[in-house]
Amino acid sequence: MSTELDCDVAVIGAGPAGLAAATALRQAGVNRVLVFEREPEAGGIPRHCAHPPYGVREYGRLMTGPRYARRNVAAAEAAGVDIRTRHTVVALHPGGGLDLATPDGALRVTARRVLLTTGARETPRSARLISGDRPVGVINTATLQSALYLEHFKPFEAPVIVGTELVSLSAVMSCRRAGIRPVAVIEPNPRPTARWPLTLFPRLCGIPVHLNTTLAGIEGRQRVEGVQLAGPDGSLSTLACDGVLLTGRFTSESSLARLAPHLAVDTASSGPVVDQYGRCSDPAYYAAGNVLRPIETAGWSWREGRAVAGFIAADLAYDLPGPDELVPVRVASPVKYCVPQRLVRSARPGLAELQLRVTEPVRGTLTVSDGTRPLWRASGAFLPERRIRIPLGDPAFLRAPALDIGFESPP
Repeated sequence: MSTELDCDVAVIGAGPAGLAAATALRQAGVNRVLVFEREPEAGGIPRHCAHPPYGVREYGRLMTGPRYARRNVAAAEAAGVDIRTRHTVVALHPGGGLDLATPDGALRVTARRVLLTTGARETPRSARLISGDRPVGVINTATLQSALYLEHFKPFEAPVIVGTELVSLSAVMSCRRAGIRPVAVIEPNPRPTARWPLTLFPRLCGIPVHLNTTLAGIEGRQRVEGVQLAGPDGSLSTLACDGVLLTGRFTSESSLARLAPHLAVDTASSGPVVDQYGRCSDPAYYAAGNVLRPIETAGWSWREGRAVAGFIAADLAYDLPGPDELVPVRVASPVKYCVPQRLVRSARPGLAELQLRVTEPVRGTLTVSDGTRPLWRASGAFLPERRIRIPLGDPAFLRAPALDIGFESPP
């Protein structure tokens, strides 16, 4: 037997984006705001990132992840947000209906609006096509940090770290704090993904960094005993270690949206399709934070959550234009994706910019056109997994039949 519940806004996910949005909704006068979190504690990934920097732009002070998470939870509770942990949303229905599994049984929620802030996750070994046995000691960053900061044990002593994204540097810092000594950091590309000088950090910690190197296999039956590495010339070498830490290669945690036929999902970003207000293809649903694209910082997600909350509050007050006349945003390779994927023809401001990524290093001129003429250009060097922003202030963007984003071909 299921229990039924009504609310004005249901927020799915209690990370930085969800908690910031819920707080902003209450501050905007929205009455009944519920946050559903499947974990036993609210706060999201920062709960087990026991290092700075968090909170500088949001709260004007430098914080560790757990302190930042507690501050977000406290702000939401002080604003009157109803946070329900161990509540797992299992289905999304058209118009704002939700099915949940809770410690007290099934729950059916009817919300006037729903905000998806389910975040992103790292790609597991099963999706990376790494050969070898399945020994204990192959984990990702979230599992490492959960083990260290929530369960208080070390899963290994001398791992190999795979990847050089920002989260990879966070993993190095977590290892260093716990007395774990990584034997190497490997990166398949010819340059690190994170920005210089951050990428100097592993070397400053005495950890060798091998570029143009891939993980070819994992050795060991009961536990990890070593790894096979493929160098830039294809030659194989063996490196002794007792663990493998797979970092980065994030994908949006959008399984709920993928299972909902009424919600369009962008195969390029792996997140829900939204307009400049964060509104999904079903206008009862909105999305914010890393569910829209993998991956942004906690601070970025926090600010985006607050911005989308303002649009939801306006929508509930019948002060947001409907999704009637849409301008599709199309991208051409090597542009990987763009968020938002469509624009409503309206004078009301929405998110301040288009955000995109490229799949490979590019030096050239990035162009936005209406199919016949350029509307915006920027020249420079563009690198994978680096945020590229295109301002949405030009009214010509909203008059175009469609926006095409790509790189100009050299003459």
